[in-house]
Amino acid sequence: MQITVHRTTQPKAMPDAQALGFGKYFTDQMFLMDHSPESGWHTPRIAPYTPFLLDPANLTLHYGQSIFEGLKAFARPDGSIHIFRLLDHMDRFVRSAERLGMPLFHPSDVAEAIETLVDLDRNWVPKQRGTALYIRPTLIAADNVLGVRPADHYLMYVICSPVGSYYSKGTAPTRIYVEETYSRSSLGGLGEAKTAANYAASLLAAEESKAKGFDQVLWLDAKEHRFVEEVGTMNIFFVIDDVLITPPLNGTILDGITRRSVIELAREWHLHFQERPITMDEVVEASRSGTLQEVFGSGTAATISPVGELNYKGEALIINERPNSIRQRMYDTITGIQYGEIPDTHNWLTLVEPHAAANNGNGNHYATPEANEVGIVNSIVNSQT
Repeated sequence: MQITVHRTTQPKAMPDAQALGFGKYFTDQMFLMDHSPESGWHTPRIAPYTPFLLDPANLTLHYGQSIFEGLKAFARPDGSIHIFRLLDHMDRFVRSAERLGMPLFHPSDVAEAIETLVDLDRNWVPKQRGTALYIRPTLIAADNVLGVRPADHYLMYVICSPVGSYYSKGTAPTRIYVEETYSRSSLGGLGEAKTAANYAASLLAAEESKAKGFDQVLWLDAKEHRFVEEVGTMNIFFVIDDVLITPPLNGTILDGITRRSVIELAREWHLHFQERPITMDEVVEASRSGTLQEVFGSGTAATISPVGELNYKGEALIINERPNSIRQRMYDTITGIQYGEIPDTHNWLTLVEPHAAANNGNGNHYATPEANEVGIVNSIVNSQT
């Protein structure tokens, strides 16, 4: 894919690496690509990070035809940068697009664009352990029309953000409220797609749980509110009587890439592992009998997060994680691979090599954005002579 690159002429100040938080700062450049019925995917480009001009009738704003991904790039002491499970994320990005009736694309093309963007903004990849460059590919409808239908025009873009810990208290155990009233998804719905609608549906419950002093919500099935599904930003795992258990993929929960990594490691280590339905009644019984040994979440944002409490029907299920826990071993192994401290025997990492596209575009400057015929920002680039 031929990517046109136009570097910014006004680089941003680098944020304090000790106070990054999550998703607060953004790099100098972004990737964009358009889709139309006539041309298919076209005009792949990297341009300075800038706001969009959106028509008030933009279809995404009204009907939510929007998907995204989230993945990370990690810096090593030798200066190299590696992206964790890049193609796996791109495959899931395509599946989400298909579920929302959006145009498909080659995962390798978008992967190449991401590598080029990260190479161009490599100075933004923080170097401290516990930090990373968070990469957010997004695909939105670009038609300006009222009426419930798939769009004809689309915009794909990728932005990047240097991040620290997702949770304000770092890797300390989280307190999770088990939601019994609201539902995140149902069979046949959008639960397995990484779409904005899924997260919008979770916001009210999340805010109500935070008001009660909890960090996250654990979602149960929509039909009976008995079966465990996932946490708001993570898949969930239990260790009960030395057996690692996680709910199965049935179309209502996200096929987490970190979840996949945990399962692959569990099988490689010959752990007692079960991917099966699990009810909260079973979790409560395990807690009362003393066989609930661990609960942890997995996700790109937080990697592996310990759960210290599950609150269900007013009962606090306290998890006192044992020494040499599976959770700690998973965390140490996955982060060790990400930061290059452990060999990547699974081929999970993609080395970001210098791309020719990242070396051109010098001598160009980015002029005032101008809206195109579908209301999305259109890059106007002039060459300096």
